[in-house]
Amino acid sequence: MRALFPALLTFSLLAQPPAFLEQLEPAAREEARDIIQRADFVFDTKTQPKHVRMATMEKLFDHPRLGAAMWRHCQFVPAFYAFTHPDGAWSINDTRGLTGSLRLVYQRPGHRVYLVVGRAERGRLKTPFAVGARMLTSYKYWEGKNGFETHLETWTALDSAILGLVSRPFRGYIKGRQDEFIAYINGNVATFGEFAELSPQDFYGPLKRDGDPVALRDFEALFLRK
Repeated sequence: MRALFPALLTFSLLAQPPAFLEQLEPAAREEARDIIQRADFVFDTKTQPKHVRMATMEKLFDHPRLGAAMWRHCQFVPAFYAFTHPDGAWSINDTRGLTGSLRLVYQRPGHRVYLVVGRAERGRLKTPFAVGARMLTSYKYWEGKNGFETHLETWTALDSAILGLVSRPFRGYIKGRQDEFIAYINGNVATFGEFAELSPQDFYGPLKRDGDPVALRDFEALFLRK
């Protein structure tokens, strides 16, 4: 019986709509609310502090093509490519069947909210069929006394009710893998972001060879012309 009360408390907290929901524009708010209501998974993740300035991380958040090009130069996997779109959204593609699009629908100092649509083609996640999902992601970040820290809340609605039902017994495993992947991405971005601030010329040549003119222009403006 004692274990029941923490479980009920956790459930009640998850059932409450996030405070930022009412700050969204009407269309985005309705889409976010639909994801929350249909969510197959709701996760809460905090990352360990990293020794990088918040201003550096925000440069990369605001320039995804540059971040993806620097990621590829460091040979992290998967090798993402990023594309920006006229409406302000951006998308990623690992050229191996994993794609996603992201729309920034709320932004305040230290807090960003994204609506995400992702798809993994058959076999990409070791499944015999393609997997699609919509996500609502709240990303909070700040500079604490030990470094740059983040707090992510994600609501994920799979496009297959059957897949959602089948995957629920593995929620703990999926949560662990998500935590690991978020920490991996956050740590790598922090590492090459801070290195670019300290030694930008070491990135400049490889970015020129990579051939993305947008990424190169952003790098020159953000890291070389200071």
